[in-house]
Order: sequence, then structure tokens, then C-alpha cells
Amino acid sequence: MHLPFFIAKRYLFSKKSHNVINIISIISAIGICIGSMALIVILSVYNGFDSIIKSFYEKHQPDFVVTAARGKSFSTDERQILHLFETDDFRYVAPVVEEYIFLSYGDRESIATIVGVDSLYGAESGVDEELAEGDFSLMRGEIPHAVVGVELAAQLRLRTRFLESLELYFPDTESGGMALNTATLYPSGIISMDKEFDQNGLFVPISIARSLLGYAPSEVNSLELYLKDPGDANRVEKELAELLERADMHGGYVVKNRYEQNETLYKMMRSERFAVFLILFFVIIIISVNIFGSLSMLIIDKRSDMETYRAIGASRKLVSRIFVLQGWLISLIGAAVGIIIGLLLCYLQKEYGLISLPGNYIINQYPVEVRFTDVIITFTGIAIIGYLIAILPVSRKE
Repeated sequence: MHLPFFIAKRYLFSKKSHNVINIISIISAIGICIGSMALIVILSVYNGFDSIIKSFYEKHQPDFVVTAARGKSFSTDERQILHLFETDDFRYVAPVVEEYIFLSYGDRESIATIVGVDSLYGAESGVDEELAEGDFSLMRGEIPHAVVGVELAAQLRLRTRFLESLELYFPDTESGGMALNTATLYPSGIISMDKEFDQNGLFVPISIARSLLGYAPSEVNSLELYLKDPGDANRVEKELAELLERADMHGGYVVKNRYEQNETLYKMMRSERFAVFLILFFVIIIISVNIFGSLSMLIIDKRSDMETYRAIGASRKLVSRIFVLQGWLISLIGAAVGIIIGLLLCYLQKEYGLISLPGNYIINQYPVEVRFTDVIITFTGIAIIGYLIAILPVSRKE
């Protein structure tokens, strides 16, 4: 067995006495154990919330969205745009017209966001799975209908079985805003998607949206692209970028992937997770300083042993490695035990839901998702800090 490691282990686990040095070492190991356990558990909970939020936002989100780089709208008849969809990778391309409008329902009024889509949108995007009432029907014969966000419907006191109509208003741009374009629709469904849409959104037929806004028959605000195989997203994104560049239209249109569509949300979640990691890791560093004290006292206590080692031919470097390894073992053992306990707690939480979430949420217990990278980063980080702190008292005594 490696001699410095053997002696360091004997010093660490010696049963001769339980003096203050042993107590400080135990406290240091327990502190590192608790810190590493907390890191694993908290990072796993963040991972769980991260996955739930991503799945919630991405459930019916398009793989790509094409918008105009300048202005609010563009024509889908343009040769360059048509060139984008010559690939067979897309199962559905949805033209979308979106704008703020004024609406009234009975004696109630509100500012809302209309989302004009075609008749296939509900089934192809999957948003019809989120209906709280009614169905996703935008045209019934020649009569246009609307699917309204659940909170907007509650604000308007709107139900699908009522016969009252929705009246939509938007300024007529051709008249200089002195007149209003109007449209009359009937509610066919109430839908619950995300907070923003639920509060002020409603789906309407795209033909009605274009007429209300004064758009041409091929004019849209965006195109939503849905892939046949989401696993091809990276390849298709590169091909789209090449097509845009080849057609000399890279500055005319913006193509956003799923991450870019919710970039602010993802950056915020990453920042919060990183901040929590730094705080907990800083606590572990402070706890590890105890190792410095215990090693300093151990070196003083074992001076006679050091003289003996040197007398029998041990080099100064070998003696130093003994004490460095002992200090390092405290960190490694604390980290290993803490990570194992953290993983066990995560497993119990995932399987049995030991801690429930207070309030009314879409889930009733704290979600956990253990990632191998978190375990590696935690253990490696603590090992490095522990080694550096173990070197300090030894280098001072040399």
C-alpha cells in the first residue's frame, strides 16, 4: 500500500484518543457532508423544476419561428420564403397573424391579443389538448368562431354555450385611424395554455385577422415550423441558416429555435441555478477552512513522529504528503458520504414524494432530477478545494 496514504489513514481513523484534533476533523467532515448533500438535493430540485417548466412551455411550441427582421409582417408569396420549405423535414407550416385589438362581450370590454391561425392549427400544434371547455373550431360553416384564453373568458364572463357574440375592433390604417375595422365572432372553446395567453389571448380564423388588420391574403407576422422528427432540429437549423445566406436574405428574416423563443426564461433559470450553486459552494469552502486548523494542530502534535520518519530515511516531501493526504481524505470522505445521502434523498423524494408542494400547482410534490454532471462537478470541486486547503498548513510548516 502507498506509504503516505497508509500513515494518513492511520492518523485519521486512529482509536487511541478522541482529542480536539479528532473532533475538529469530524466536524469538518460532517460540514462538508451536509454541504455536498445540500448541493446535490437543491441542484436536483432545480433540475426538476427546469424540466417541468421547459416541457410546459415547449409542449406545443413550434420547433422554429420565422419572423421579419424589419417591420411586423411579410408575405409568404415571396420566392425566398417559399424556398425555405422545399425540404420534407417539416410536417406542418403554420402562418400566424398576431396583434393587439380591442374587444367587447356584452357589457364588458378588454384589450386582447388575437392569434390568427388556419383550421389545422389546433390539431397539428396540439393546443387543442389544452381545451377547458368546448372545442377548437374556428369556422362552423360560414360563421367564424374564437377560442378564448381561460382568464380572459373569466374576465368577460364568457361561456361557450352563451349566444352572445364577441365584437373585435382595430383602427383602419387606410383611413388614418379615423375609422375602425370590426369583426363578429362566437366563442367555440375556452383554452388554458400559459399565463400570458390565458390572460389576454384568443385564437381566431386567420382570414378574419387579416381582414381586421388590413393585411393582404398572403401576409403574416410569423411562420411556425413543426418538424416531423424533433431530433433533426440541429441539422435543419444549420440548413435553414445556409438557405438564408445562399438566398441573400439573412438580414431580412429571423429564424428562432425553441431556446431562442424563450431565451429570457432559460437565462433566468440558469442564472438562479448558478447563483445557488455558488452560495452553497462558498459555504463548503468556509467549512473546509476547519481542515486548516485541524491539520496545523496535528502537525504540531506529531512532531516527534515526523522526526522518527526522517531518522529512518523519509524525505521531507514524503512527510508532507502524509499530512496533505490526511486533510484531503477529510474532504473526500465528507463529499462522498454527502453525495450518497443526497442521491438517496432524491430517490426517496422521486419515488415516494416525501415533501409536498404547498398551494395549488400542476404538481403536488417537489420534482427532482439527478444529473450525472452535477455529481461530478460537486465532487470534483470539493476535492480541489480540499486539496488546496490541505496544502496550506503543510507548506507553512516546511
